[in-house]
Amino acid sequence: MRVLLAALALMIAAPLSAAELGDDGLHKAPWMRDTFKDLSEDLQEATAEGKRLLVLIEQRGCIYCTRMHNEVFPAPEIDAMMNGDFFVVQINMFGDVEVTDFDGETLAEKDMVRKWGALFTPTLMFFPEEVEASPANQVAVAQMPGAFEKGTTFDLLTWVIEKRYEGDEPFQKYHARKHNERQNSQ
Repeated sequence: MRVLLAALALMIAAPLSAAELGDDGLHKAPWMRDTFKDLSEDLQEATAEGKRLLVLIEQRGCIYCTRMHNEVFPAPEIDAMMNGDFFVVQINMFGDVEVTDFDGETLAEKDMVRKWGALFTPTLMFFPEEVEASPANQVAVAQMPGAFEKGTTFDLLTWVIEKRYEGDEPFQKYHARKHNERQNSQ
């Protein structure tokens, strides 16, 4: 009976921990912003709120997006950063909603993603507080194509927030150092 109750509890709890899907089949998180997808306006709003603009490219049925939404983004330290430090705009890799790039060009999401050369989902694109009139992929301070573990994701979010891209320690070296520090402190 105890095993049956444990199995029943697991079956009931499983859907509660799963990421919510929207009508478009994409994962929806409370820290995502519903905007007109005009990146210049989104950047202004993010900066006014003291946050960094993050464009998150996803697609329906993406197993790696599901993994990020179920295992990585819910981690308390990552969720806190996504809520407090980032202004997140979701782009559907195959969507038809219009997006206006920093260079003023307006295209459907799927055409904008192609223009930016994004091939993987999820792809996270991070931007500085000020951007010249250029395509987003040319002014992003960092891009993370694909799903990564909590440590890598946390380190990248921190690296962007701390503007370490302005320094001389590339992300890969920063991440290796932070990973070693975590390993040595255990």
